[in-house]
Amino acid sequence: MMTLLLTLAIVGVAVLLLGVKIFFVRGGRFPNTHIHDNAEMRKRGITCARDKEFYN
Repeated sequence: MMTLLLTLAIVGVAVLLLGVKIFFVRGGRFPNTHIHDNAEMRKRGITCARDKEFYN
């Protein structure tokens, strides 16, 4: 039981630390990591395989 509680505590702290910007900054949000939203990727002609699958 002690191991389970310790594991839950560690996971909880990890989630809290990963979401500091989202939880504590006004207007905070997760960064958009989609390829089609990245101007540099579009400029190089790199597209998402999922987009090719659905739209071709």
